[in-house]
Amino acid sequence: MKNAKHPEPIDLLPYMGKWSALALIVAILAGSASAAFLFTLDYVTAWREAHAWIIWLLPLAGFAVGWIYLHLGKSVEAGNNLIIDEIHDPQKVIPLRMAPLVLGGTVISHLFGASVGREGTAVQMGGALADQLTHVFRMDQSHRRLLIMAGISAGFASVFGTPLAGAIFGLEVLAIGRMRYDAIMPCMLAAIAADQVGLAWGIHHTPYSAGFIPHITFWTLAATLAAGMLFGVVGMLFANAAHFLSDFMKKHVAYAPLRPFIGGAVIATGVWAVGTHRYIGLGIPTIVESFAHQLPAWDFVGKIAFTVASLGTGFKGGEVTPLFYIGATLGNALAPLLHMPFAMLAAIGFVGVFAGAANTPIASTVMAIELFGSDIAPYAGLACAVSYLFSGHTGIYRAQRVAHAKHHRHIPEGMRLSELPHYLRQLRKKSKNDHSTK
Repeated sequence: MKNAKHPEPIDLLPYMGKWSALALIVAILAGSASAAFLFTLDYVTAWREAHAWIIWLLPLAGFAVGWIYLHLGKSVEAGNNLIIDEIHDPQKVIPLRMAPLVLGGTVISHLFGASVGREGTAVQMGGALADQLTHVFRMDQSHRRLLIMAGISAGFASVFGTPLAGAIFGLEVLAIGRMRYDAIMPCMLAAIAADQVGLAWGIHHTPYSAGFIPHITFWTLAATLAAGMLFGVVGMLFANAAHFLSDFMKKHVAYAPLRPFIGGAVIATGVWAVGTHRYIGLGIPTIVESFAHQLPAWDFVGKIAFTVASLGTGFKGGEVTPLFYIGATLGNALAPLLHMPFAMLAAIGFVGVFAGAANTPIASTVMAIELFGSDIAPYAGLACAVSYLFSGHTGIYRAQRVAHAKHHRHIPEGMRLSELPHYLRQLRKKSKNDHSTK
């Protein structure tokens, strides 16, 4: 730069100092919140497993969560989608109440037996806590975006123990086909530091092993491609089913607290009918089992049903850990059909279904490397890329924008996923009318 007083690296030093300090503050806040959340989650999960009868109180727990959000949480009910919208189109600082509300709502959901995850809670706490610094440091909207993205990365990294995947998730989840590299340094530092904060608090993450990873051959690549297609389709079906049920309940049940009440009754009855609790809660024991031995081929279907019933009727939590469960058990079921090691295919499914449902293939690939080691990288990368493609222009986060379409289909840049079905219907209608006039 001709008019610069100093070389560019020197001019960057104040920027580095500012964002390093901000990222570390975000990391302390998000990492500590995630640690408190994970400790509480472990406690309530153990209590529920020791008192199986509590599942029959799930309808009342759902009603309570719905009532609290109706009276105190309307402004933050959109959850992750609110955070994504605020990054794309900043309006006002995310209310601090989002953090305690989603924390309490998720803990109650897990205590009484809903099938929900934990990433949504960590991301919302991280984003909401980070955004409070906007007032403290009087940040403009462009810098506020980076701050919230750092909060997303810190929350994701600290709850799963995957700092690099967490950093990339915060960059990748906002839009299909584009990452915000202007936030890469704050997101990376916040994610790494938040993970260390969680570890300092004494958090222990579940270890996984993908077992034997075979050398690349024509068959292993073909099998990975086939599995990736199925992972993407299952991710798409999960997202569409959850959104359909949510829309259906909102349309037909006007009083919001009644939705999780009805959902809780259905889930409790379902648990009684199938005679097992393996499809509720996080399902970590079943995920671990999927790496150790062959499981019933229908486990992934059971988890889809119970998770859709939970999230679609309004229970709080997240989608990602259930997606890990669905992917790992699906991979386990596909292994004999594709003549692949079941632990390896469970590991690929673990990240593959998530990649398709969340539209985050790069973060998912990096997560596979962090969790299972570098040997799995070629297979995980291929499966996540194919899953991302075959999940179509759908996803668990309706506020995601389309920056670049996944294939030849034309989609206007910046369109929300929630707006896409209407746009495509109009496009088909226009095409049909054009053909009829010829």
